[in-house]
Amino acid sequence: MKHSFVCGNPALDFAATVRSRLGTPLEMFSSPESLDAWFRESGIIDGDTQFQPADLEQAIVIREAIYSLVHTKIAGDDYDGDALSIVNDAARTPPAVPQLTPDGRVTEATPIEALSTVARHAIEVLSGPDVPLLKECANHECTRVYIDRSRGARREWCAMDPCGNKMKAAAYRARKREEKLVPAASK
Repeated sequence: MKHSFVCGNPALDFAATVRSRLGTPLEMFSSPESLDAWFRESGIIDGDTQFQPADLEQAIVIREAIYSLVHTKIAGDDYDGDALSIVNDAARTPPAVPQLTPDGRVTEATPIEALSTVARHAIEVLSGPDVPLLKECANHECTRVYIDRSRGARREWCAMDPCGNKMKAAAYRARKREEKLVPAASK
């Protein structure tokens, strides 16, 4: 799989398709094919949606609106009206609908239906019982928001790989540096 799904909700994972927003951003949706791959890998659809360049542009607009709304919700601020309109407009169209076939369940969708499904997930997560569980990754280079369902709500990172491992390694190196600075006699 090219994409990662660690946030606990498809809309949060969709918003996280720009890595390192605070540093050098890495765009995961570099082509319509990469968007198709994300939707397949997420499980929202089973086949290709045949996204076109214009659909990719629309997906990025919706992603950025979701990202804005999620961070606004965490901060406790008022939603941006434009971001709210973008997500609500996308959610108004019919979503991807699973169908039962002799071989099992199949979910096919047009680009608009796939994007509507993600927008609906955003509305659910931002208005549902998981709102108090939304957290931003403690790795200052990561901007993922995830749902912390850990025992005691003590999860700090979006995922151990790479964020948790990176942060633990940095803390270990800092402790070792500190030990070298403290004179042996004071121990």
